[in-house]
Amino acid sequence: MSENPVSIRQALLLVDDDAEIRDQMKWALASDYQLLEASDRYTALAHVRQAMPRLILLDLGLPPDTDGASEGLAILQETLALNPMAKIIVVTGNSDREKAVAAIESGAYDFIEKPVQLDVLKIVLQRAAYLSNLERENRALQEQAGQCEFEGMLGHSARMEDVFRMIRRVGPSDVPVLITGESGTGKELVARAIHRQSVRKGEPFVAINCGAIPETLLESELFGYEKGAFTGAAQQRKGRIEGAQQGTLFLDEIGDIPLGLQVKLLRFLQEHTIQRLGAKETITVDARILAATNVDLKKAISEGRFRDDLYYRLCVVTIAVPALSERGPDITLLARTFLTKFAKEENKLLKGFTPQSMEALMAYDWPGNVRELGNRIKRAVVMAEGKYVTPANLELKDSSSVEEQASTLRASRDSREKDLVRLAIEKAGWNLSKAAAELGISRPTLYQLLTRYGLKKTKSENQKEKA
Repeated sequence: MSENPVSIRQALLLVDDDAEIRDQMKWALASDYQLLEASDRYTALAHVRQAMPRLILLDLGLPPDTDGASEGLAILQETLALNPMAKIIVVTGNSDREKAVAAIESGAYDFIEKPVQLDVLKIVLQRAAYLSNLERENRALQEQAGQCEFEGMLGHSARMEDVFRMIRRVGPSDVPVLITGESGTGKELVARAIHRQSVRKGEPFVAINCGAIPETLLESELFGYEKGAFTGAAQQRKGRIEGAQQGTLFLDEIGDIPLGLQVKLLRFLQEHTIQRLGAKETITVDARILAATNVDLKKAISEGRFRDDLYYRLCVVTIAVPALSERGPDITLLARTFLTKFAKEENKLLKGFTPQSMEALMAYDWPGNVRELGNRIKRAVVMAEGKYVTPANLELKDSSSVEEQASTLRASRDSREKDLVRLAIEKAGWNLSKAAAELGISRPTLYQLLTRYGLKKTKSENQKEKA
C-alpha cells in the first residue's frame, strides 16, 4: 500500500439508535476517522447528502422498525443512489443472517454480527477504506480522461452512459449524426465530442446556430457571397460551410432552417459542392455534417415545415441527449462540480449544499436542463453568505417545508418534533448542551434540527441574555 488508508481520517458515519453503542464506537474509532452520528433515517441521509461519507457503519434495526430491517435497508438503497462509491458495513444480530444477505444483495460492502468485536471491525473498516481510496483514485483518472474525451460532460447515469457509448461508436466514422434533445442539455458538447473522436479532430469545428440568425442572413452565413452579390457586399466572404473544409460543420437548431434554404443544404449533402451567392462556379467542400434540434422533426415534416429527404440525409445516426430530470444522481454530481468551479472563480470558501438544498435540487424539474443548473448554482455561489448553499440561494423551494404543510403522518411527526425542540431550548435558556440532554440527543443532532426547522433566538431572547 502506498499510504495508510485511514491516515487521512476519512469520514465515517455511525448509524445506530443506541447511544451507548455509538459512544463505544466513538471511543474506539475517533482517532482514526472523522465521525458522524445518526440515530434515524432522516439524520443519516442528511449526513450522506451533505458530507458524502465513503464509510458507513449501519445498524439495520432502526425506529420505527427496530425489530426489522426496513429502515436500514432504505438508508442503504438511498445512500447508494446518492453515492454509489460508499462502502456500507451493516450490523446484524446472530439470528439475522437473512437480513445481512438482503443487505449484501442490495449493495452493502460487508456485514458484521453483534456483539461487535472492535478488533474485527477495525480490520473490516481498514479494508473498506483502502478499497475506497483505490476506487476514488481510479474514478478521478477516469473522469479526467472522460472530461477531455467528452468535452467536460459528466454523468454516471445509464442514459448518459448510452450517450457516451454512441459517441465512441460514431466518432471514428464519417456519417452524418442528428443530435436530439431539449434546450440546455448539451447537444453542442456532444457534437464537439464526436468531432474529437473523429479523424478530423485536427481540423476546424464550425458551429452555427440556425435559429439565432435572421432568415435573410442565414443563406449568406452558410454559403458565403461574392463582392457585389447584393447591396452591402463590398468584398468576397467565405461561408461557414466552406470554413469547415476538411473538418466538421455543426448545424444547431436545424429545424429552424427555412424550406428554401433546406433545398440548397440538401444539394450540398448530396453533391458536396456549394455556390457562393453571386457566383457561377461551384466549390467542392469536404466536411462532416452534424446537426441538432430540440423540436420533433417528424412532426415538422407532417406539417410541411421540414423536408423528409433532408431529414433522412441528416439522421443516418441519431443520438438522443436526455433531459436533466431523467439523469437521477447526475444532478448532484453536476451540482457539486459547478459549485467547486464557481466558488473558485468567485474566490469563496463554500463547503457544499445543505441537506435541504440537495433535496430541492433532486425534487426540481429542471426545464432549462444543465444550462439552468449551472446558472442557478453560479447565482447561488454569489448570493451565499454562509458556508453552505441553501434552497433560498438556489431560489428553489425547501422540500422539507412543503412536506410539513402536507397532511401526512410524517408532516405531523415533524411538526411535533419541531415543537419539542423549541420547548426544550426555551426551557434550557438556549443552553444547547442542556437542551440536547433533555431531548436525549447529541449536540450535532440538535444543531441539525435547529437548522432544519429554522429555529433561532428572537431579539427579545438576545436582549435578555445580554442583560
